[in-house]
Formats: sequence, structure tokens, C-alpha cells
Amino acid sequence: MKTIRSVALALSLVALAACGTTGGVRTPVRDQAPMQPVVAQNAHDNLNAVIWMQTAAEYEAATRSVFGSAADILDSALADPGWDALPREERGGQRVDALLPAIIVDADETVIDNSPYQALLIERNETFNAATWREWTEARKATAIPGALEFLRGAAQRGVTVFYVTNRAAEAKRATYDNLKALGFPLSEPEDTVLTIDETQGWESAKGTRRQFVGERYRVLMMMGDNLGDFVDGHAAPVTVRAALMEPYRAWWGTRWFMLPNPSYGGWEGAITKDAADPNRAKRAVLRTRY
Repeated sequence: MKTIRSVALALSLVALAACGTTGGVRTPVRDQAPMQPVVAQNAHDNLNAVIWMQTAAEYEAATRSVFGSAADILDSALADPGWDALPREERGGQRVDALLPAIIVDADETVIDNSPYQALLIERNETFNAATWREWTEARKATAIPGALEFLRGAAQRGVTVFYVTNRAAEAKRATYDNLKALGFPLSEPEDTVLTIDETQGWESAKGTRRQFVGERYRVLMMMGDNLGDFVDGHAAPVTVRAALMEPYRAWWGTRWFMLPNPSYGGWEGAITKDAADPNRAKRAVLRTRY
């Protein structure tokens, strides 16, 4: 009997080794390729997000749905002289019925795609830094987000001025303009419609001053972005405060305000990890696991 048990145990161990499992959990086969590069790539926090944005049919479906919905509403917004998408506190009591129509959009991950830059960071196992970002913007290689070009061209043909309010640095303004123009996005010359951070005093990362600058001369029909800060200031606040900022404008989503999906980066992440000694632990702490 002891011999039979020994043989059975040996066969079990061989079977486990052959299928690469330990205790029912599958493990990599270590004799096929070096493991370290795979571990480094899988450990990158942005991997799934960037793969989804670059390859998933669902991502393109989502962006085209956003721009398609906006296109369906555009004529109604144009026809209503009181229609305005500027936050109430930024508009004040100014009348809008005599103002020319405009649309305010963010640039990155709203109308142009920078996922190759994010992919490069994953490949190098790095995170965002100013030097590599500068190289990417100067290359002028961002492509159009699916649906963005068609929608904004159609709006421009209806007499709507498109403003690109971006938190790219002022030094990237020329490159950003060139990239947008090469892709065929509408740019109203000679008027400057690419508004970057810090190019004018008071134009900080909070976009309210730039939105107000547009609103002084234009009735803002719609605003589009991938971050709460593209619509209302205060987006760098904690999660609960961000939710409160949204509440007064809940009915505007999908009619005056349009959010593009961006799981790769944004204020939503900073709201959780800001000042955290261990960002990954901070993220895990907010997971909802009860049901």
C-alpha cells in the first residue's frame, strides 16, 4: 500500500509540474522566456486602460456615441437663443441671446489621442514626466479621437466657433495648433482658438478663467472633455466634493456637457491618491467590496 501511495504522489507532482499549477493556481512556465520583462509590464498601473483605448471596439463605440449624441442636439441648441453651457457662476447675469455660438472642447483624450505616449511609458515601465511629454507633443503625432473630427467640422460648417481649452503648456501651443490643423480640425483664423495654460496671466490649470474669456463674446452651446475640470473648477478636490460639484449640473450631461471616457489618467485618480504615501493602497481602500 505504501508503494502505491508513493507512486500516486509522484504522478500527482508530475501532473502539477506539467500544467504549471500550484494548489490549483496557474503559474507561468519559467523555461520558455525570461520572466522579468513580463512582470514589469503587468505591474504597470496603466496597462489595461491603454490597451482598452487602443484596441477595444467598445472604446470607439463610446466616443462615437458621445459625438453622435452631440450632433443630434446641435441644431436645437443653435435655434434656442437662451441655450448656454457655461457654468452659471462663470456666466453671471450676462445675456447670451445676442452672442455668437461656440463650442469649448478639451484637447487631450477629448479630440486627440495620446495613447501612444502612454504606451511608451508602459513599455519603459515609467510614469509621466515633463521631458518625455514635451518630446511627444513636439512630434505632433496625436491622432483624432473617433467621431471628434466629423462632429466639430459639422459644427463649424453651421457657423459655430470651436475653442480648444487645453492644459498643455504655453510652450506647446504651436505644436498643438499644428497637430490639430494637420488632422483637419476647424481653427478660426486669425482668431486664436487654442487656449493653453499660462499663456496669459491668470490662465492656470483651473479652466474657469479661459471659459469666461470665451463666454464674454460667445454663447457656449456645448462643452466637451475627459475630466471634470473641463466643465467646472474644483476638480482636484476629494471624491465626495467632486460629486457635489456635479450635482447642480446633473441634467446637463448628454445635452450641454459631454464627457469622453478616459480610464488612463485624470483628476479622478488624484482625488484618491493625492498626498498618499502608498497610492496603490489608497486606491484599494476605496474599492467597494460589499454586496
